[in-house]
Amino acid sequence: MPRAGLDRAAVVALALAVVDDGGWTGFADLTLSAVAARAGVAVPSLYKHVAGLPALRREVALVCIEQVGDELRAAREDHDGPDLLPAMSRAMRTFARRVPGRYGAVQGAAWAHDPDALAVREASVRVVGELVDAVTALGVPEDRRIDAVRAVRAAVHGFVVLELEGGFGMPEDVDASFEFLVAGLVGGLERLTVG
Repeated sequence: MPRAGLDRAAVVALALAVVDDGGWTGFADLTLSAVAARAGVAVPSLYKHVAGLPALRREVALVCIEQVGDELRAAREDHDGPDLLPAMSRAMRTFARRVPGRYGAVQGAAWAHDPDALAVREASVRVVGELVDAVTALGVPEDRRIDAVRAVRAAVHGFVVLELEGGFGMPEDVDASFEFLVAGLVGGLERLTVG
């Protein structure tokens, strides 16, 4: 009989807590054993609620991707036009710094070929759509928008990973460096409109 109060949503919430406690590698290190220990049950008891670790990872990734989407949509509330991409870039960095394990769950392409990950792929497409809107607001031509989104994701993600892993050891202000990066992205993308 399932433990009282333990259901799929509770298992996912416990998995998210494990991811949160694991820091930057929290998602990569997620195991059923860690979730079961947190729930106070044996690992086989979790199978009453989730179909194993791959299914649990999909559930966790979906929650995290939807949270990033919420952050990007919130950035729209106070920003538009050329201010939208910087606001969304800051929102991604803030999310990563606040919940690095959840940020890690958003990354990667493991879901692209997983037939059971339709909801994860759809959520990812919505997040990319937010970024497409941001580069469109800069006037990036339609035929270069995916290139622009890839450049933004690569630059912001690269900065965030270096920051999370302690890669910026010099005394200069890291926030100022991030703003320099974002200004360079915006300036470069805006130049595409006149090329």
